[in-house]
Amino acid sequence: MTVTDPEAQAWATDTDGADDAEEMPLSLRLSIADTLTLGNATCGFMAVYFTTTGILIPHIQGSNDSGMARHSAATAVILMLAAAIFDLFDGLVARKLRSSPMGAELDNLSDLISFGLAPAYFVLVYGMVADDAHQRVAAVGAIVVLLAVVLRLARFSCVTVKDGTFQGMPSPFGALTVVSIVLLELPFVATLLAIIGTAWLMVSRVEYPKPRGRLAVAMLSWIVLSMGLLAAWAFDAPGGQLLLQTGCALQLVLGAVIPLFATARRVNNFRDNRREARAAQLP
Repeated sequence: MTVTDPEAQAWATDTDGADDAEEMPLSLRLSIADTLTLGNATCGFMAVYFTTTGILIPHIQGSNDSGMARHSAATAVILMLAAAIFDLFDGLVARKLRSSPMGAELDNLSDLISFGLAPAYFVLVYGMVADDAHQRVAAVGAIVVLLAVVLRLARFSCVTVKDGTFQGMPSPFGALTVVSIVLLELPFVATLLAIIGTAWLMVSRVEYPKPRGRLAVAMLSWIVLSMGLLAAWAFDAPGGQLLLQTGCALQLVLGAVIPLFATARRVNNFRDNRREARAAQLP
């Protein structure tokens, strides 16, 4: 006859429960890709911080230190560029290595901070500090940018597109285009229209290629070059202003040219399909 000790049985039951409790969080452990994604979110938050402490607060206090504002603006944009690097590499790492079930959700939330909130807040502060800007109208433009990113990320989670393409301008590309428009210091109306146009491209059906292979290398090189231009401008290097304006203008040209090429390719494909259909109908 086997005698079972009640205390030992209770201990065994508790041990099993503890093992189950330890096994449950395994699927929620952060992977390397998730850590990069969190770096993305951190950069976006710090971009908001530098925009506030280096541009908005000194403006409210009546400070005329333009050098500090320039340095803080450059730091904020460099942080958004760093967030884009994290966003680029977390996808590459996730494809090569294991990613946790939280990966997709973390990516969307981080993108919302870095490429939705940060650039929208940048536009909002621009409307408050620029001489020819209108604060309330700029606030509307900032809301449009934020909502465009929210809608784009939600659609990205629900809609399946063909492999190798994005539907609509990717949010990192859109965020960098928005801040480039602000840094160009165009007239307020032109700035606002360009910002709204960029927001529309983010929610449009225009196809953009995914950054893979050579395209990913080219994108990374472009981001590093942009960081260098911003640093030169921030530290008032000779020709820094001209270099910054050239880089921002190139960003805008890329944002306009890619949709034109995509539209032209779609039109050509439509024409080719019609020709093939007509040729098939001929006896």
